[in-house]
Amino acid sequence: MIISRTPFRLSFFGGGTDYPEWYLKHGGCVLSTSINKYCYISLRYLPPFFEHRIRLVYSNIELCRHYSEIEHPAVRETLRFLNLDRGLEIHHDGDLPARSGMGSSSSFTVGMLHACYALQGKMVSKHRLATESIHVEQDMIQETVGSQDQFAAAYGGINHILFKTNGEIELRHLTLTTHRCEELNAHLMLFYTGIKRTASNVADSYVHDINEKEKQLFRMHTMVDTGIDILQSNDDILRFGELLHEAWTVKRSLSTTVSNHIVDDMYERARSSGAIGGKITGAGGGGFLLLFVPPEKQALVRRALGELLHVPFRFDYSGTQVIVYEPHLDEYNLAAEQDRDGRTICQFRELDQLIE
Repeated sequence: MIISRTPFRLSFFGGGTDYPEWYLKHGGCVLSTSINKYCYISLRYLPPFFEHRIRLVYSNIELCRHYSEIEHPAVRETLRFLNLDRGLEIHHDGDLPARSGMGSSSSFTVGMLHACYALQGKMVSKHRLATESIHVEQDMIQETVGSQDQFAAAYGGINHILFKTNGEIELRHLTLTTHRCEELNAHLMLFYTGIKRTASNVADSYVHDINEKEKQLFRMHTMVDTGIDILQSNDDILRFGELLHEAWTVKRSLSTTVSNHIVDDMYERARSSGAIGGKITGAGGGGFLLLFVPPEKQALVRRALGELLHVPFRFDYSGTQVIVYEPHLDEYNLAAEQDRDGRTICQFRELDQLIE
């Protein structure tokens, strides 16, 4: 049995510049952090006593004979990428809902890859997990997703992530004092709007003509350096909140689907009650509302957004981890053939060595 735990993320500045359509031409960067809300993947070899060879449990339950039959795209393509053609039982649980702007799809893919490698007795680097997750999502599933979430999920921490025109991606952990990290964490509030959306659908509304939005994206790029300068200085932390507000106004101009009248109303009520700045997480359109609020104003903001679920959180610094690793003898080697009637003939033999 293997269980991987992979964090979700919050992106502060630079979102949009992490799409290959942009950074392969102009370069890009983001400032983000992972948080202590996680995606859990449990994985084991399935004993060969069932008609199905793969049992997948998430919001649906799938029973399949081969990974090519799986409907869940990230599971199907991860198994295809690894050519993991074995009987498997896979369970997914998450601390936060899907389609909520917290990088959940990439956290899932990173965690799935991590668990699959661990099941095979392999330890791979965080960089490999991140880059292979990008390949699975962008090239195999062909979703309109950026390249920041996979690195945030794999590495954890508060990070400056750079996207180079040659396709290379570099992650730099931000060097901050413990006091500054605590101060930043104490000024951030997260609320669930209850509005679900698919990030790729929102992103599609501006990525296809992303190079026509140069003014906004170059401004969002420069905000990353400004945000880092604020955090690494002795400046008033409220400047970070003001910059978040400016970034949100720029992001809203990318597409009409980034925000809506419901989100705008929530944001204005929060601002009127003491929030300095904030944003809708991820591509936009719904999900979670991240707010920068001085601690003495947070009770007022909670009352102003009383219909929303407030989600306290802390920063995560560990990234994806295998939290349960129980390797065991693979008791059966299943050789399945189809007889003339299409029935499965199973032949078993005991293995005398550990999974390598």
